[in-house]
Amino acid sequence: MSSARSEFIAGVRAELPIVVGAIPFGIIYGVLAVNAGIPPLIAIAMSSIVFAGSAQFVAAQLIGAGIPALVLWLTTFIINIRHMLYSASLAPYAQRLSRPWKWLLAYLLTDEAYVVTALHYEATPSNNYQHYFWLGSGLMLWVSWQLSTIIGVVFGTQIPASWSLDYTLALTFIGMVVPLLKSAPSRPLDRPMFAAAVSAGIVALLTFTLPYKLGLMLAALTGIVVGVWLENQQLARKGVSQ
Repeated sequence: MSSARSEFIAGVRAELPIVVGAIPFGIIYGVLAVNAGIPPLIAIAMSSIVFAGSAQFVAAQLIGAGIPALVLWLTTFIINIRHMLYSASLAPYAQRLSRPWKWLLAYLLTDEAYVVTALHYEATPSNNYQHYFWLGSGLMLWVSWQLSTIIGVVFGTQIPASWSLDYTLALTFIGMVVPLLKSAPSRPLDRPMFAAAVSAGIVALLTFTLPYKLGLMLAALTGIVVGVWLENQQLARKGVSQ
C-alpha cells in the first residue's frame, strides 16, 4: 500500500538519474552567471527564487551581453511558457489539494520533476499520497540545483574547459524527452508527441543563429502546433470530437 513516505522516497529515487545530468548544468550556470558580472549572492539567490535552469542560463548570457531588460524579461518569459503546459497536464491530479500544497508543488515544477511525475501518475493507480511523489522529485532536484549553483559560483573557475560540461544540458533534455515519447508498452511511440519533438528539434537547428534566442520560441511553437494538429487528426479518425 502507498503511503506518504513511500511515495516521497519513490519520487526521490526516480529523480536521481536525471539529477546526475542536471548537476553539471547547475555548475555551468554558476560559472556563467559570475562571468556575466552577476554578483555571487545574486546568482545563488536566482537559483532559489527563479529555479528555472533554462531561463537562468539564457538570462545570464543576455545579461553578460548587455541586452536591454525588456528583451531579457520577454525572452525568459517565452522560455518558461512551457511550464503552463506542464501545469495543465498535472492539474487534474492536484485539484483536491489545498492551496499551500498547490503553491509548493507549482514552485517545484521543473522539466525534470515533470517528466518523472507525469510518467508515475500515468503508470500507477490514483491514491491519496501521489502528491508526495511530486514533492520528492521536486525537492531532490531543488537541493541538487542549489548545491551545484554554489559549486559553480565558488569553484567554477577551477574547472577545466576541456571537460565540456555544457554538453550535459542537451543530454539531460534528451534523457527527459525520450521516455515521454513512449505512450504505453503496447505502443512503441506516441506519434503526435514524436512528431512534435522532431519538428521542434529541426526548427531549433535551423533557427539557432537568430538573436535573443528567438529560435527557441519558434521551435516550441512549431512543436506545439504539430503535436496538437496530429493528435486532433488521430482523434478524428477514431470518431472522437475535440
